[in-house]
Amino acid sequence: MFKNCVISTKAKVISIVSAILLLILAGFIYFRFYFVFGEGVKAGELNYCTYKGYVFKTYEGKLIQSGFKAQSVGTIQSYEFPFSVESKTVADSLMRCSGRHVELHYKEYIAPLPWRGVNKFVVDDIISVK
Repeated sequence: MFKNCVISTKAKVISIVSAILLLILAGFIYFRFYFVFGEGVKAGELNYCTYKGYVFKTYEGKLIQSGFKAQSVGTIQSYEFPFSVESKTVADSLMRCSGRHVELHYKEYIAPLPWRGVNKFVVDDIISVK
């Protein structure tokens, strides 16, 4: 049945090169979108947390941290931490905490995914609310 099933050298090379390219692509996608580059905690006054988007509805928020920075000479601006939230329960809790001082645990990714949010910082837990 399989007596004449000999794969040519050219087909073997194409198969191996295709497999290697597929592995490289999978590795790139993993490290670009799913690898957690950093984790940390940010504290400040929660400005807002909203549910928005055209195709992918995501939870987006902004935390205003204490201190000031200069965007350009002669200007002063507060430190802002834009973030996305994956969990509906965390987002609902944040929506009730607008204007309050919160400490948020976040994960930093190299690039955002449209269904995860528009920011590379993704809040996954609320540590404290004051």
